[in-house]
Amino acid sequence: MQWVWPSMSAFEVRHTRLRRFCERLARRWSDFDMAGHPLEIGEAFQQEVLEAESEQEYREHPSEDQLPLLATLVCCSPFDIALYDAYGRLHGKSVFEMLNRDYMNRDLSAYLEADADVDVDFHGQFPSDYLVHDRPQSLVAWHLVGGLDPISEAELTGDEPVDGHPVLLGDWIARDGLQCLKVKLRGTDAAWDYDRLVSVGRVAQATGVQQLTADFNCTVMDPAYVVAILDRLAAEEPAIYDSILYIEQPFPYDLEEYRIDVREVSRRKLLLLDESAHNWQLVRLGRSLGWSGVALKTCKTLTGALLSLCWAKAHGMAVMVQDLTNPMIAQAPHVLLAAHCGTLMGVETNAMQFYPSASDLEAKVHPGLYRRRDGCIDLSSLRGSGFGYRIEEVHRPLPVAAARYGVAE
Repeated sequence: MQWVWPSMSAFEVRHTRLRRFCERLARRWSDFDMAGHPLEIGEAFQQEVLEAESEQEYREHPSEDQLPLLATLVCCSPFDIALYDAYGRLHGKSVFEMLNRDYMNRDLSAYLEADADVDVDFHGQFPSDYLVHDRPQSLVAWHLVGGLDPISEAELTGDEPVDGHPVLLGDWIARDGLQCLKVKLRGTDAAWDYDRLVSVGRVAQATGVQQLTADFNCTVMDPAYVVAILDRLAAEEPAIYDSILYIEQPFPYDLEEYRIDVREVSRRKLLLLDESAHNWQLVRLGRSLGWSGVALKTCKTLTGALLSLCWAKAHGMAVMVQDLTNPMIAQAPHVLLAAHCGTLMGVETNAMQFYPSASDLEAKVHPGLYRRRDGCIDLSSLRGSGFGYRIEEVHRPLPVAAARYGVAE
């Protein structure tokens, strides 16, 4: 919740409003009278409906915070993703086979505009021009090292869960054969952040982990903070410095309000937008400020992720696909996006850390999606039309719908 809607408002207040906003969107999606490809419909819905619904919702709660754009996108994403799956099932094709001129009515020039300093013409181009078509059957999996996760036995408190899953970082690495670690930092305590990177880096070196990334949690206000940590690492711990593949979103969410020149950071390491990258226009703004890549998330709509992907790759920016803990069938579009977009390295996937039993039913059909082996997840079970959910084989009981929209009783 805090990631979707950072606020001092009570959790239950925000949770209730987001649930009700999802119900609003269900009505609007049901009534949205447009035919075409899911990307065309999804983009039009965001332009014509989503912002207007957010404004109307705020008018009904004038004494409270307005829903941030990120929160509205997260509410919209299940409908957007379901539309892609339905379209694929209708045509008997994979979602990612249908992002070309054979199925789309308009090319990318209808949605995207290139910067003047690059030789790119989106006329005649489609998302398929920026995708990997012979998708890999496995992906390297990034493991999240949270700020409170114990690294050594001395950090154990005795309150750790006893659920059959690892607790210490070294045990996670040994069990899953991890190769890549994402290190959560504070962004407000340089000494702590440096020591944390060194501690995790030394465990990584001792266990054969190849890559690290640092996530400063969107709390840094001055690029000098990140630069100082990186330069100190380069001088004192060069092997750990070299293992850092990229830096993720150190600076505040609101890119338009906080137009920070970040070139000093991106000169040292690839610097990826995450929380700020809600659409391709914000990726464009980020590039003008010196950001060198973007982390995509399906929870901000697949439509937005695809358009941001195309714009970023056309402008030479690096691409990753990051997680918002996607359990159950949410894992499928998440990892398929990563497999088809040619990421820097693999995909972040952490549902098996935070909700290790939530996907047990899906894991009977897709065992490789919910357990990392030799540091990778296996996508080979995802086959068939749409996202290849094979939902008929999963047999997951679903709760009774709170409401039904546009469905004959």
